Amino acid sequence: MAPKRAGRMSIFRKGTAELFSKKWPRLFFLTAALQAIICMVFEAYTFAKFQYGLYDMDQPQFRDNSDIQSQLKTIPTFLGLFILGFIYVVVMVWDALLMKNTIQVIGLCIANLALLVYGGLQIDQIHSAVVFLVDNSAFKDKYIWNEVQGLLIAIPCIIALTTLVLGALSWKLYQEFAWDILKHIGADYRMKKRFLHYQVYIALLKFDFFFFIGFTIQFLVVVGGKSPVEFGLTAAAIPVTIAILLCAAWFTRREWKSGMIVVMILYLGGLTYFIFKLVRIYEPGEASYYMPVRKSLTAFAVLTIILIIMTIINAMVCMFNFGHGLKQHLLSGPRPELDKDQASYSMHDVKQSQLPSRMTID
Repeated sequence: MAPKRAGRMSIFRKGTAELFSKKWPRLFFLTAALQAIICMVFEAYTFAKFQYGLYDMDQPQFRDNSDIQSQLKTIPTFLGLFILGFIYVVVMVWDALLMKNTIQVIGLCIANLALLVYGGLQIDQIHSAVVFLVDNSAFKDKYIWNEVQGLLIAIPCIIALTTLVLGALSWKLYQEFAWDILKHIGADYRMKKRFLHYQVYIALLKFDFFFFIGFTIQFLVVVGGKSPVEFGLTAAAIPVTIAILLCAAWFTRREWKSGMIVVMILYLGGLTYFIFKLVRIYEPGEASYYMPVRKSLTAFAVLTIILIIMTIINAMVCMFNFGHGLKQHLLSGPRPELDKDQASYSMHDVKQSQLPSRMTID
């Protein structure tokens, strides 16, 4: 086991060093990292202003008011989840560049747009929470919203600009990774198409994980306390979901059809769960529990439903591709490095008959 681990660590170090040695991957990573650092600083400052600006919430007039307690949870939940989102994007960027997954790179640009939408929702939801808490004399500073409003508005602007830059850089990465995929998979069009389906599926699994976790965190923190049973079942779903996603990737890589069928059945269960939650958010008898984060929960639920449907479709496509040779490419290491100039003059016509290496005398 030790040599195998050493080999994996060697590949890991080599891939990371290569990531930062090339211009376009380095710029893509640094752009995403810079966005994350600036926005997380803004979020952390806003969070600190809110936390230190509150009166003692253990006082009876605050502690016994369920509406105040609900709104108090809204602010740290939004800010904490947003910080988690930026960290996850940076990790996904690093992973996409290391794995040379063009589809994941494009998906990250779309995920950045989702963060942009979430940033807009954050402004509205936090403003509503602050106004409610100020009206109920929970803040020492009645003008605290004016102090943080500019930072919260700046965050979506930064994300929008970063998304444009990442979109331009993703085209350069597409051109660069196309050559790397050609070296690893070969020039067979059908094999490259199968590999593309595999990349789409793996990228979807990674995005499924974030949106499910994001929805679950909001649910547990803000509305989970109203039912201990529902809270426990929702919390238990987190490790189960992680296990399902890991198994889904492993089954696809090993081309195990039985496992894939079981996973797709579980996907349908997850789809049913999120549709149920989406309907429940707007039920007249339940709507008040979800009001503090209803817009955000709705956005996460809708995006997760769309992602699960896309994941099921791509899982079926990948399963149809089983047994056509992709497994050997996925489980084998990369082909020996061959630069473009060498490839241009080392191509041999496969139809040309091979000459003997030396002359023979009859």
